[in-house]
Amino acid sequence: MQLLLLLRHASACFPYVLAWEAVQLFPGPWTSRRARSPFGRLEGSTCPPGGMIRSIPEFQSKKVHIQDPDRVEHLICSLIKGGASKLQVVSDFDMTLSRFSFNGKRCSTCHNVIDKCKLFTEEAKKELSDLKDKYYPIEMDPKLSNEDKFPFMVEWWTKAHGVMSQLDIRKDKLAVIVQESDAMLRDGCDVFLNALHAHNVPLIVLSAGLGDILEEIIGQANLFLPNIHIIANYMDFDEKGRIKGFKGEMIHTYNKRDGALRNSPYFHLLRNNSNVILLGDTMGDLSMADGIPNVQNVLKIGFLNDKMDGLLETFLAAYDIVLVQDETLDLVNAILQKCCLAYMHRLNKGIRHKNMFHAWNKIAHTMLNWIEIW
Repeated sequence: MQLLLLLRHASACFPYVLAWEAVQLFPGPWTSRRARSPFGRLEGSTCPPGGMIRSIPEFQSKKVHIQDPDRVEHLICSLIKGGASKLQVVSDFDMTLSRFSFNGKRCSTCHNVIDKCKLFTEEAKKELSDLKDKYYPIEMDPKLSNEDKFPFMVEWWTKAHGVMSQLDIRKDKLAVIVQESDAMLRDGCDVFLNALHAHNVPLIVLSAGLGDILEEIIGQANLFLPNIHIIANYMDFDEKGRIKGFKGEMIHTYNKRDGALRNSPYFHLLRNNSNVILLGDTMGDLSMADGIPNVQNVLKIGFLNDKMDGLLETFLAAYDIVLVQDETLDLVNAILQKCCLAYMHRLNKGIRHKNMFHAWNKIAHTMLNWIEIW
């Protein structure tokens, strides 16, 4: 009789044990670092005692610059704790996901892909080159505020798009134009995009470039995956497939915060993805995540590709991590791996605990039946 009562008591306790394990696996405001489990210490952090920055080899590169290591440590640990299910990535494209240079030669941006193609007349090429010579130094000038640069960027994009609209650019020729260009993705971008897709992490590409070319570059690498959402300047073609202008509101370097993301169809789909990794290469990219709701943590990683001496200090004051002349996504992939592995570890551990509960519960009930029959 005592054995029977003991088994019944143990069987009744299993749901409470499972509930405690669920608290361990999916911590929230109701848990703390000092909580204790009947089976041992509850781990309140997945970060190693020596620090996450020290534990990731990619952080030791001389190309990695950090002004506030404590802040970066806190943000990375928060991202890891939240896991893949709470993560989203917001990224620029030109010179962020795509390369700035290769073998010492400057690579093309999305706009450059078009203006370097055979369809461009020498007159049009000179006109766009003159525009770049005039406005690019303004875009990168650390002494000017974003507000000061704003009207100049509007002028640059408006004039450049006006030149393109006058040319015989055909939609069915874009694939060949991209194939013949020197635009290319950063090393490790395939790993990055595949990992995001594998763990259902949404990627918002918010670009001031040409959306049609951007899609073609990613597509030709077989990386245009369902979790990728692109917000950019898209060409408008007539019924014969010739360019006649551009669709919607123009996006340039310094107006990405002005409703581009907020007005996108993806805005309401991202409410539960409260942790953000932001990737950019200009000061204008810093505001890309401003329209996202319910944001808790934003880790900002900046790629400083050009004018290092004049911009490093400015970048360090704005971005959490600055990568100087780094043509890879190695560090980003290392951080992403930690986030996704932590999530998968908790998920697998939860499945194991659930299966163990059902197994022991079944054993207990079987034993009760035997004893009652006996």
